Amino acid sequence: MAKRVELAAGLDLGSNWTRLVVVSLENGLVRYVAHAAALSRGWHRGQIADQNAVASSVRQVAEACSRRTGQPVVSAVVGAGGPGVRCRQGRGVYEFGPRRRVQAEDLAQALKFAAKTPLEQDRLLLQVLPQDFTLDGRPPMPHPINVECERLEAHALLITASRQEHQALVSAVQQADLQVEETVFEAMAAAYASILPEERAGGVALLDIGAHASNTVIYDGDSMLFAAGLPVSGDHFTHDIFVVHGVSYEEAERLKLGYGCAHASASGDNIVIGLPGEGGRTGKEISRRSLVETLEARADQLFEIIEKCRRQHARDLSLGEGLVLCGGGALLDGMVQEAERILGCPARLGLAQGILDWPEELCSPVWTTAAGLAMYSARLQYRRDGSGGPGLLGLFRGK
Repeated sequence: MAKRVELAAGLDLGSNWTRLVVVSLENGLVRYVAHAAALSRGWHRGQIADQNAVASSVRQVAEACSRRTGQPVVSAVVGAGGPGVRCRQGRGVYEFGPRRRVQAEDLAQALKFAAKTPLEQDRLLLQVLPQDFTLDGRPPMPHPINVECERLEAHALLITASRQEHQALVSAVQQADLQVEETVFEAMAAAYASILPEERAGGVALLDIGAHASNTVIYDGDSMLFAAGLPVSGDHFTHDIFVVHGVSYEEAERLKLGYGCAHASASGDNIVIGLPGEGGRTGKEISRRSLVETLEARADQLFEIIEKCRRQHARDLSLGEGLVLCGGGALLDGMVQEAERILGCPARLGLAQGILDWPEELCSPVWTTAAGLAMYSARLQYRRDGSGGPGLLGLFRGK
């Protein structure tokens, strides 16, 4: 009889697609096992409108992966994102009394105090991410183990979500008979899968562009400085074509996918696109250059939001390692070049790294978030099994 393998899974619940990645943890290494995708149902403008329909999509991918693995997928780490996700600073003070050396347990306790920072009534705490520590009022330190002090102060980034939206998400997954191990901010999961620790050390941002929601994180080494859901998503690009060029929404989506580009100098010759008539109306022609200019304007707005977040909320951090683009919106031609033009830093597509036997067909930014969620699930399993693994202080600091 074949030995039963302990599985870990990551569920990326998008408003267009529902994706599930299943991995195993073998001797501390994460190995690909299965994946599945299904069209999402039950969403309206990035929010859950029908829990039964969402649960049906979740059940579809869970059953598909269970068939491929030969054993049931019973739980998953689930991604949470969208404009309802915000961040704020948390501060926790731990008074030792008699002067003594700081231990790891003391850092964890100070972070627990930071996590108790009051939130608005409708907010729920998703993640507590340590930034640095101050000892007796001295300059901040990232890892002050064995340093003597009387007063330890922790500074943390608190990622919060709408309590109502979060409950709808969890309930839909549970309705599909899948246990929710934890909910994780989607952009953070994508960064976990696609950005190496040495890249974070140089200053890096990640932008996950979904159909109806975009999410971003900004790192300075181990410290996450900013995290939020953004008001611009892939659907806005389509809507702009719909409005500016007077075509149906379906035709606008087809034009975006077939002829779209977000960087004018990369769009090639100024060809004319002929469109058939609809509903008894005569056909029309659209200049590809005008189409590209429409998309470029929206891309510029999105990257300018990232630049504003960097300046105002991330200590004006220099992005030495640039911007990493994930999600379906990253596949629009010219997005990397336009990001480099607006932000003045390198940019690249974010692909999953660190999973053994990762299929070539999944080497796409649309699978990066699901991969990161599965890797996080594997690390949780590693910690539960008593094999060491990162705890509160470092779950996202190493692969």
